[in-house]
Amino acid sequence: MRGLNRIKLLDKSSANSYQYLRMSSPNLDVRDVARLARIELTDEEASTFQSQLGRVLEYVEQLRALDVTNVEPTAHANPVFNVLREDVVRPGLARETALANAPHSANNLVVVTKVIE
Repeated sequence: MRGLNRIKLLDKSSANSYQYLRMSSPNLDVRDVARLARIELTDEEASTFQSQLGRVLEYVEQLRALDVTNVEPTAHANPVFNVLREDVVRPGLARETALANAPHSANNLVVVTKVIE
């Protein structure tokens, strides 16, 4: 079971029933992910990252084999406390100052490059 990961899919027949789809690292195409992230990869980089992804998925599979039925779910290893400041209104940047930092602006708005194809 080298480099396998399970993806949990909800079974339509029951709200509490799940089935698992196994996906190996060769099926997770690093080049496709890089294309979506608009990152150019050399053949050597793609091969290296694909190999690293396989090792990560192997480790995840080892973790899945552990019995954690009596382990309480937790988001943090240490207690986390809200250390944010009080939410009070403060003066912000003037529109002219903010627009002066923008590479392009029109009609008192920041103009951004379209990123959706």
